[in-house]
Amino acid sequence: MTTTTAECRKVWLWPGRATFLGPDEGSWRRRSALIPARVPHRIEAGAGRMLFHYLDPGSAHATGVRGRMTETLGTIAATHLAEQAMLAQVHDPNEFSRLALGDTSNCAVDPRIRTAMDAVLAAPEREHDVASCAAAAGLSRSRFLHLFSENAGTSFRRFRVWARLLRVGTAIESGASVTTAATEAGFASASHFSDTFRRMFGLSATTLLTSSTQLITIPDHRSREVRQDGGGEG
Repeated sequence: MTTTTAECRKVWLWPGRATFLGPDEGSWRRRSALIPARVPHRIEAGAGRMLFHYLDPGSAHATGVRGRMTETLGTIAATHLAEQAMLAQVHDPNEFSRLALGDTSNCAVDPRIRTAMDAVLAAPEREHDVASCAAAAGLSRSRFLHLFSENAGTSFRRFRVWARLLRVGTAIESGASVTTAATEAGFASASHFSDTFRRMFGLSATTLLTSSTQLITIPDHRSREVRQDGGGEG
């Protein structure tokens, strides 16, 4: 997707999701496509800006977006059913995300999983192992992993990575260097962070996280809603 507004590049980060709004290079054309991970492709957008909304490939979010695409081109899905409305919301990340993913306002989170998510987000630098988190939730390991993926929209392992990326983004947003932010978030080194970043986004961190990029971290408001009944078997 492209637009003509002359603004800097922007990155919005949520736990488990990210959106990148590219630089302005002229007039715009609109197009929407869902491209799976590791599918070789080249985008020719002409003059204009492009917006990329990154989703964990195995997540419920990715499945939901695929269900909202109206055309299938091999492994690539195209033409989002809310494309026109999304174009009008490229500068409102929460509304754009709502349109892209569908309304998730009624998706309550199991309080046991919410507690585990909060623990990971509060201290992403720690090694949160599955066994201890499952025990704290009063669940078996397999049941905990199932409920976590169902409620968080991504796997427990991937959520830990996203939590660390979110912490890095918050630190950089506050003025920290990439090296300091990465090590304090739990990455073994700046190169470990860079490798993880490239694997997830297909871009180098140094290319994206420059002084001309506005970095914005956003809490996952949906995940704040919890079910009161404990939800499901223990």
